[in-house]
Amino acid sequence: MIRNIQTIIPGIATSDGAGVKLRRSIGGQNQVRLDPFLMLDEFSSNDPNDYVAGFPAHPHRGFETVTYMLEGHMLHEDHLGNQGHLKTGGVQWMTAGRGIIHSEMPQQVSGAMRGFQLWINLPAKEKMKPAGYQDIQVEDIPKAALANGGSVKVIAGTYEYDGNVTAGPIQGITTAPLFLDVHLPPNAEFEHRIPKELNAFIYIYEGNLELGGPMREVPKQAAVVLGDGDRLKAKAGALGAQFIVLAALPLHEPIVQYGPFVMNTRTEIEQAIDDYQNNRFVIA
Repeated sequence: MIRNIQTIIPGIATSDGAGVKLRRSIGGQNQVRLDPFLMLDEFSSNDPNDYVAGFPAHPHRGFETVTYMLEGHMLHEDHLGNQGHLKTGGVQWMTAGRGIIHSEMPQQVSGAMRGFQLWINLPAKEKMKPAGYQDIQVEDIPKAALANGGSVKVIAGTYEYDGNVTAGPIQGITTAPLFLDVHLPPNAEFEHRIPKELNAFIYIYEGNLELGGPMREVPKQAAVVLGDGDRLKAKAGALGAQFIVLAALPLHEPIVQYGPFVMNTRTEIEQAIDDYQNNRFVIA
């Protein structure tokens, strides 16, 4: 059964960090989410005034953050001593768990800075696990070539094409996330099985695309939530298409969010604030 468009969550212009301009779809207006996805930001600018101030040190608890850099160079540093250079095509996958304080600062003062940041919720039983960090360079992210001239980068989960299975570097997470970056030439088609138990959406950032059965045009710079089914079917338009595909198992748990803290109850949020204010993130 082909998945059709269920909901469109437009990307709304906003800013975060020390004034980085971006577009927020999931987690934006009225905090519209798609379990377990909490937020998706796209940042894209050639003007250093839009990004050079970066994201100075700030805390997180209770979820995972994923930064995928399409163009540019940022430096990650955290209170655990991790340091990672996030460069074009690379990914930073960080599990905040019980608490982490980190910064992401641009290492350029000109040129394009472009990419995505995604927040994925953690189940209640894992929200207080130790924090962790993975710095994944572009050469460590496999790319599957398609017969139509397109390609699929596999960041998380697996992609199967023509009997070949390509596994991404991120595996073994409770929510079983799938994260693909798909590039299609003009008028090329793309199909991929997405198990029916996963919530899924796509985000087109270049070109034009249709999907579903029957086909329907997909808006750019919006989280396009897919309905019931077990298969994604899409076709690029005359300009070709570049888009990300994201899917994961829903948690079906209550969400209480206070800025960078995402827990299950108000009491847990109050504890997170108290722990941060009293330096317990650092000494834990």
